[in-house]
Amino acid sequence: LRRIVELQLQAVALARRVLTEKKADWIKANEHALRYYGGVTKAIVPDCLKSAVEKADKYEPDINPEYADFARHYNTVILPARPHSPKDKALAENAVKIIYRRVFAPLRDQVFYSLEELNKAILEQLEIHNHTPFQRMKISRWDLFDQSERHALKPLRAEAYELRNFLNLKVQFNYHISFGPDKHYYSVPYRYRGKRVTVIYTSTSVEIYHKNIRIASHKRDYGINRYTTMKEHMPSNHRFYDDWSPEKMIAWAQAIGDDVKAMIEAVLESRQYPEQAYKACLGILNLARKYGKGRLNEACRRACEYRCTTYRSVKNILENNMDKSDRRTEEEQAFHRPLPLHANIRGREYFN
Repeated sequence: LRRIVELQLQAVALARRVLTEKKADWIKANEHALRYYGGVTKAIVPDCLKSAVEKADKYEPDINPEYADFARHYNTVILPARPHSPKDKALAENAVKIIYRRVFAPLRDQVFYSLEELNKAILEQLEIHNHTPFQRMKISRWDLFDQSERHALKPLRAEAYELRNFLNLKVQFNYHISFGPDKHYYSVPYRYRGKRVTVIYTSTSVEIYHKNIRIASHKRDYGINRYTTMKEHMPSNHRFYDDWSPEKMIAWAQAIGDDVKAMIEAVLESRQYPEQAYKACLGILNLARKYGKGRLNEACRRACEYRCTTYRSVKNILENNMDKSDRRTEEEQAFHRPLPLHANIRGREYFN
């Protein structure tokens, strides 16, 4: 009986339409099946599709980490069917054939305008199919399940599974990770600088693990190019502070020029913590090696005028030689040139 429950679970997961066969939709379909049964099977036996199995193998398949995390959440295991072994899923294949005939076929002539509308109609047909008595037995599939198979299920967790995604990242020298999906930065304890960490994130949280031990947890922030830093992650007496400090950055900038100093001060003030700005400051100051102190000072002056106080802005000015001339470009001249007097041009007095 347990084997029947394990295999037929996938047939119920099929009786629900999703937009794609990607991991997120596949996991949602599996969760729908568990919720429909009202319990968790001791094992789930999927086919070897990519959304479930990263690498198929007869003896030791590699389960997709998101799918494995889903199994951990519901306290079950994933046992993929062996490749080229039809006997592993014979019962499931027959259940799929019945679902197509009894659930999908009656809906073939109907038109649906949303996925929710389609799934509602599928669920109605599924209920009819499950509560219809067998041809040779005076009992329905649902009643038989209640009597013979429900006891084999484990309790279902009340909270639904929230899809988790996985990343493998390296902690930067300023003890932050660069979180690519949102272009955001999250702090970790400073002693993990330069270490490889595993990042598990959902739509609401970001958790950081080192050797399967959680070292940091943050509420997800979708702000682009911003930092989320916890004070307890910052070192108190550490070589990092001995080597770099806001005062040292400003003094270095002052030795290059007043405009470079103004730029560095603006960059430091733009961050919640000075340590978050050290990387950008170092990038700006190191431009003097390639372009010279004079050009860097002029580039910083122009960047400050346009309030573009970032490393990329200064670098673009130098790369495009915009610092070599005080004359405005043709675009700037056209922008500042007053409009000619003309009868068809209405001034601001027209709107008063």
